[in-house]
Formats: sequence, C-alpha cells, structure tokens
Amino acid sequence: MQKTYVLDTNVLIQAPYALSSFEDNHIVLPLAVLEELDGLKNSEGERGANARQAIRSLEGLRQQGSLIDGVALPAGGTLRLEVNCVNVELPPGLPEYKNDNRILKVCLGLKSQGQTVILVTKDIVVRIKAQMLGIDAQDFTTEQAPVREEQYTGRCEVFVPEACFGDYKKKNLSPEDVYQIGPGGERLSVTLEPNEFLILRSDEADHKTQLGRFNGKKIVPLTYKKKKPYGVTPRNVGQRFLQEALMTPPDEAPLVIVKGMAGTAKTFYSLAVGLSAMLEHETPQYRRILVSRPNAQFDDDIGYLPGDEAEKIAPLLRPVIDNLELLVDQNEKERYSDERSLAGKIEELFDRGYISAQALNFIRGRSVAQTYLIIDEAQNLTPKQAKGIITRAGMGTKIILLGDPAQIDHPLLDERTNGLCYASEKMKGSPLCWQLTLTADECERSPLAMDAVRRM
Repeated sequence: MQKTYVLDTNVLIQAPYALSSFEDNHIVLPLAVLEELDGLKNSEGERGANARQAIRSLEGLRQQGSLIDGVALPAGGTLRLEVNCVNVELPPGLPEYKNDNRILKVCLGLKSQGQTVILVTKDIVVRIKAQMLGIDAQDFTTEQAPVREEQYTGRCEVFVPEACFGDYKKKNLSPEDVYQIGPGGERLSVTLEPNEFLILRSDEADHKTQLGRFNGKKIVPLTYKKKKPYGVTPRNVGQRFLQEALMTPPDEAPLVIVKGMAGTAKTFYSLAVGLSAMLEHETPQYRRILVSRPNAQFDDDIGYLPGDEAEKIAPLLRPVIDNLELLVDQNEKERYSDERSLAGKIEELFDRGYISAQALNFIRGRSVAQTYLIIDEAQNLTPKQAKGIITRAGMGTKIILLGDPAQIDHPLLDERTNGLCYASEKMKGSPLCWQLTLTADECERSPLAMDAVRRM
C-alpha cells in the first residue's frame, strides 16, 4: 500500500537528495516548507547550500508539470505541494503561526482524508507533538547507522588452536584458523572485515595472547607495535591498534576512523603520530598537519567573529592546543613551570607551518594533497559533510576522523545519524579504511576520569 510522507524542512536541509529516497510512495511538501527553504537560500554554510540544492531540484520537477497537482519522481512515487488544510484545527496550546504547527495541520488534514500519513522530521520535539496528535512520525532513516551495540568496532577477540598459535608470526593465519565460542560452548566461524584488528588467544592457555590484523587475505602481526611516535608509548591494546592505523602510510591507509569516549587519547595519539611523521623522518611524510573541527551550531558562518581565520577558530581548537602542550613537553613535573616557553614551542609549530588549523567550511571544495588531516569531534559532522571531507583526499593525504558518538552537540544529529557513524558503516569493508572503537576501560586521562567512567 502506498504511503504519504510529509517532509519537514530540516530533512531537505540535511539531505537535499531526500526526495529520491521514498521509493514508490507519495511525498507531500507543505507550503510552510517551501517558505522556510526560501528564507534559508541566502544563508552561509551548509544550510544555505542545501536549501539552494533542494530548491533547484524542485525547479526541475516544476518544469515537468504542476507541483500542486503532483509530478512523478525519477526514482518512483510522486511529489506535490500542499497549500490547503488551512482550516484544520489544532489544540489551543499549539499556535498556528509556527511553521512546525502548520506542517502538523497538513498531516492532520491528509489523515482526515483517509490517507496513511507519516511525518518525516529530524526535530524530536515535532515528533513528540505529532504523537500527541495521533500522527505517525519518524526520523529520516536513509542515513542511519545501526544502533550503537551493532555498529562496527574494527576489532574483535578470537581463539587460535595452540598448534597454530606459536607459528603465527612466521606463517600468518587464515580466517579459517580462528574461531569464537558460542553461548553453548560451540565453535563459531568468524567473518572478518579488511583491516579489522584482532586479539588472538590460545585455546589452551587463556593468558597467552597476541595482536594482529586481517589484511583481507591473512591475519598478520602488527607492523608498528614497538614504535614510539614522538616519544609516546601505547598504554593499552586499543592504543596499539590505534598506533598501527595512524602510522601506516597513506597509500595503504588513507582513511582512519576512530570512535571512543573522552580520555582514550584519540586526539593526543593522532597529533603524536603526525608530529613524528613531520619531524622524526629525514624526509617528512606530509606537507603539513591540518586540524579542523565541525561547528556544532550547524556550520554557522564564522565571519562575525573578530580576527583572522586562525583567531576565529581558536576557541574551537583549544582541546588540540591542550594535547600539544602534553606532547611538546613530556616532563609532567616541569611542563607548566614556564607557561610562556610552553606557549612559544606550540606557536613555533604553527609559525613554521608544521601544523595549521582551518574551519571546516574552508576545507570543503578543495583537493587536499600530502596532508595529515585530523577532523576532531567528527560526531558533529552531518553525513554530507563527512562525505565532502573524505572525497577531498588527494594523493598522499591521510584523513583521520575522531569522535565520541555519545557526545553530540549538533541539534539535528544523534548516535545513528551523525557523519562519523555514517562514514564508519559506509566505509566498512573498504581496504582503504582502517577503523577502531576504543573502549571505556582504555580511558587514560587520569585516575579520576577512569573512576568516573566506571561509576557514572
């Protein structure tokens, strides 16, 4: 049975291609949505760009026929503008002048005509209002990742027969050599993804473990396990895996996606490996380290802030500076004895061009070559932004997406719809993408931070 999907403006603002995502069903755009798109078309950043793209799509459809009567969509189904339903009554607590409530009126009007109506909106409050009115409402699910427990982590733990365990480093292992144990004690075969990290346990001695990676054909030992990039030593299994992914050259690992809670050293380790690649090699591996963070306020223009670009984004990059302070002076007792000297060391890294920082909206549209590109707080990316960044990679560039899906500040994103998790699921299985989720017990920030993880 065909359904009628009523789209909220925020769906088109985040995914302007959404009109082609509803198969052979009917799409209705309330007049309020058209007015909101018109009001956003001159906005800076992603909102304005997506509003203009959605309007261009509507113009292409308008040329096929009357949008009020309805036109056929190339991917199937129909689209029409709804200009009626103005006399539908709402409860007294929902003022009719608000666009959200005008959209709800359309849903009620179409439902009263016997149509199977579903409101699609990324606004949780609007979904709550819809439920109060008996309207079926849902998020835009085309870009959704699985629930957190089912998302790809880039790592797993397996058992190895003792006969194979000792020869692992000489002969490597095939995926058929390892197994997991089911709830009834039965052996289960394991399906491995390219570049998935493995904790290998002997099936006769549980304390005997080794680390490895599936290269797409064989399970191989870690290459950089004994390295200390910029003097940093990995403190746990997750950091050993992280070091392997970050230190692998960009021709083999051009994209690294790392998820993990605060304190798991995602940013710290990424900067350490980047500085090592720039300063500890006879010939630097990259032209520069480029650091950026998404603006959680929906990519608002930074032009209203005072100063040059670096000064405008400085507040967003303060966590990066904090990590650089730990790296440029690793003497914990003396590090802050001379704040001016410490600041001078960090300024020198920027002044000499080893590290630079840019706003995210200045990276999009460029081709970034031979660059070690760190996108911090990537959980605040939209899926379109994540795609825009990854597709900017030029030759010799390594892109690192870092973030904690549980700490999202973007008003229209959640643990399933943010760009970090979207990129993780879409790039799963790619031989060019290395992924890792760091666990809560790998938090290394401080004893207090670790204790808070356990208790809170």
